[in-house]
Amino acid sequence: MSKPSITTLAELKRSGYISKSVKQEMRDNLLLALSNKNHQFEGIQGYEDTVIPQLENAILSKHNILFLGLRGQAKTRMARLMTQLLDEYIPIVAGSDLQDDPFEPLSRFAHDLILEKGEDTPIDWIHRSERYSEKLATPDVSVADLIGDIDPIKAANLKLTFADERVIHFGMIPRAHRGIFVINELPDLQARIQVALFNMLQEGDIQIRGFKLRLPLDVQFVFTANPEDYTNRGSIITPLKDRIESQILTHYPKTLELSKKITLQEANLTKEQSSLITPTIVHNLLERVAIEARASDYVDQKSGVSARLTISAFELLHSSAERRRIFNNENTSIARISDVFATIPAITGKIELVYEGELEGMSNVAYFLIGQAIRKEFEEHFQDPSKVKKEEENPYEETINWFNQGNVLDIEQDLSNTAYSANLESIPGLSKLVKHYIPTINPTEIPLMMEFMLHGLAEFSQLSKMKLDTGIKFQDIMGGINLDMDFNEDELE
Repeated sequence: MSKPSITTLAELKRSGYISKSVKQEMRDNLLLALSNKNHQFEGIQGYEDTVIPQLENAILSKHNILFLGLRGQAKTRMARLMTQLLDEYIPIVAGSDLQDDPFEPLSRFAHDLILEKGEDTPIDWIHRSERYSEKLATPDVSVADLIGDIDPIKAANLKLTFADERVIHFGMIPRAHRGIFVINELPDLQARIQVALFNMLQEGDIQIRGFKLRLPLDVQFVFTANPEDYTNRGSIITPLKDRIESQILTHYPKTLELSKKITLQEANLTKEQSSLITPTIVHNLLERVAIEARASDYVDQKSGVSARLTISAFELLHSSAERRRIFNNENTSIARISDVFATIPAITGKIELVYEGELEGMSNVAYFLIGQAIRKEFEEHFQDPSKVKKEEENPYEETINWFNQGNVLDIEQDLSNTAYSANLESIPGLSKLVKHYIPTINPTEIPLMMEFMLHGLAEFSQLSKMKLDTGIKFQDIMGGINLDMDFNEDELE
């Protein structure tokens, strides 16, 4: 729809335009979308049967809304998508700070202009994208920021006294009149500021200092909050929470496949990175790291583990593979298990540790989470080495014995594709193991699965694995123990 050509109040009246409240407008447009089977929240994955129906019910009930959930659960994104339920264009009194409805003017400016111009009052049209306002709640937010205050500069310029309401500079909420206003991290707002929101939610009006002025604002309020905030940083005061009609709980993806779908949708890859090959197992490992973190005793579960962890990790994974491709002057690159360790900066930056985790150290916890992810993924493809009975033939015996004979394997991060494959092919029985358990495997992924086999055996204590500055070292389990003992003796000296 193009911007309407109506420019005066008289033309608007002749057009038959009918004013609606913003909540009625959203309700009507949602009903139309539902009847036409149109999905209004594109890009929101995993909420189709949980959060979205609750949100739609709240909009149909014309409620103010509180999204309550941990970090990275698309709370702000859903609030922003609600603008799609607004009419594409609405008329306002031209020049009005408060987006005044020409039929129901709110500000002194609009009243005076209509009184002066009458039917010739100029009309402007604003797009729905201009009817969305958002404020991050911080301890320094003031009542003046949100609601307004006296502006001495305006008083001086207009030669008015402070008793004249025209000297008021309106805050963000009055300027969001006839639109959607979002306050993120509501508990961070000081209690006295939260009190100032009471009247707006209950009576729909505001009061500024000593003025008798009462403005019946038309605003769809949306708030977001993290449950952690209730105990650690602040809280939503009870009377305010009571005035927010619908509280909607959000959640993390419930399946591995859904997590992967979200990551693929949100990751910001370059054109060159998009051409790199990311085997399913490597992507699975990244998602499992987040899943393991959300259940780990080292990680603060009240803080949550944002979906941004896997998104950032996915981007780092591709950058690691891209860097290796350029370093070796190769035409293509396949992500490796060792590339997963290149995502540690994304992991350490996205988790909050409890006391036990702090003792272990951020990097060690990240290594541990990757190890747990490898262990879980290994069980999906191969037999658990610890469950192979002594009387049975051990499928891993040939490979493990090669390491027990004192052989060591270094997998350097920057190895070329040819050298990477050759290193792994040098281990007896390893290729045969992969083909035995995955007979339909793509030949290009065999080296990757061979490396994964070694990582899995290390996680089940069949081999020793050590992180080097340049890559990963594998050796027999006793060699790893002796290496640790030598290191400790050096420390003691």
